[in-house]
Amino acid sequence: MTSKANSVVARLERLPITRWHVRARLIMGTATFFDGYNVLAIAYTLPVLIRVFHMTPLAIGPMISASFAGQLIGALVFGWLAERYGRLRIATLTIAIYGVMGFGCALAWDAPSLAIFRFLQGIGLGGEVPIAAAYINEFAKAERRGRFFILYELSFSLGLLLVAILGYFLVPAIGWRALFFIGGIPAVPVIFLRRLLPESPRWLVEHGRTAEADKIIATIERDAILQGLVLPEPETGLKLAPRSSGGRWGELVSGIYLKRSLLVWTYWSCSYLIGYGLTTWLPTLYRTVFALPLSTALGYGLITSIVAMGGTIACAMLIDKVGRRFWYNLAFFGGAVPLIILWALGASSAMQVVWLATASFVFIGTINISILVYAAELYPTRIRALGVSVGSAWLRAASAIGPILVGLVLAHGSIGWVFAMFALVALIGGLVNLFFGVETKGQVLEKLSP
Repeated sequence: MTSKANSVVARLERLPITRWHVRARLIMGTATFFDGYNVLAIAYTLPVLIRVFHMTPLAIGPMISASFAGQLIGALVFGWLAERYGRLRIATLTIAIYGVMGFGCALAWDAPSLAIFRFLQGIGLGGEVPIAAAYINEFAKAERRGRFFILYELSFSLGLLLVAILGYFLVPAIGWRALFFIGGIPAVPVIFLRRLLPESPRWLVEHGRTAEADKIIATIERDAILQGLVLPEPETGLKLAPRSSGGRWGELVSGIYLKRSLLVWTYWSCSYLIGYGLTTWLPTLYRTVFALPLSTALGYGLITSIVAMGGTIACAMLIDKVGRRFWYNLAFFGGAVPLIILWALGASSAMQVVWLATASFVFIGTINISILVYAAELYPTRIRALGVSVGSAWLRAASAIGPILVGLVLAHGSIGWVFAMFALVALIGGLVNLFFGVETKGQVLEKLSP
């Protein structure tokens, strides 16, 4: 890297949180908000769709998994494109795709058409999350990166919460289509996204466009000065690795990045197999296994989303203090305990499931919400979007498999074994983190990943 490129990154690291950072977090957060909303919309329409489309338990799993299959493809394709053509341009494209396909879901006429629209929507959803994560991470300074990012990622949790609230009120009153129609809203303002935000300076530096990166940093610095914020001197000892010709797929599984890739793939697979296996099925379980009224089933699902917000906020406040490794030990093992209790009790009542499954999701949900910042920390700029995207492809695969496994277990066994399966997965994730986890808190991205 040139001395000017080193200076750009050093200046980026010394920036305080300004109005510009808040605006960037809000704009990208709005897109991520609707990503979370659309991912979980199926959970709050399924109790109605089962009757409308005459779906069997074995058909429910594939319906849930259609979106995640699309997300797997979107994560792989758009992550690679973001390394070549920039974070912002490709993020804009992904948002447009999932917004338009949201309207398609609202207009679906049968189960196969809905599954197709959800698959296509998933392609956009799968691309947006990891690219946005790379973008936000590349603006955050080292010592508060976890908190900065998770407060942005809180928008995803708010999307999950809103769809639960709207599902509870709208689906029984005016039908399932309204929920999907709202998910198409991002398609309208997406054209303005690139006018309000600049490209990632770290990505520009990596591609030799240092002068453009310098102008962006200068703009943010002026914003900080106008707010009366103090700009400390940039770190003079920061030396960046020479600029590469671009990240390659093979680098994800070579050198120090092989262990890191295997680590985040395991985290993502375990946490999301549990997280989406639980949240997408819970309202349907309440409706079919426990024969609860529609409004009650949706209300119990809403309880899980509301309580889980507490875990997300705690994670945002504490993860930079206690570190990623300690937090994931707490989350995986803490999430396993309620699931083991549910299995031992046989999940014999709806209230057992409400409180114990919710308790588990409070822990596991913090991994789901923070793993993006952790994964982005483990890769250099040249392969950051690609690494996060490939990693998130594993979560998409796990999210697709989880609901199908639940359907298979229910078709051939009792509900208690569903929670036993999830408990085993949580224990595996915890043991992998205990023995192989890498601590990243408070370290500059360029020093973490040469």
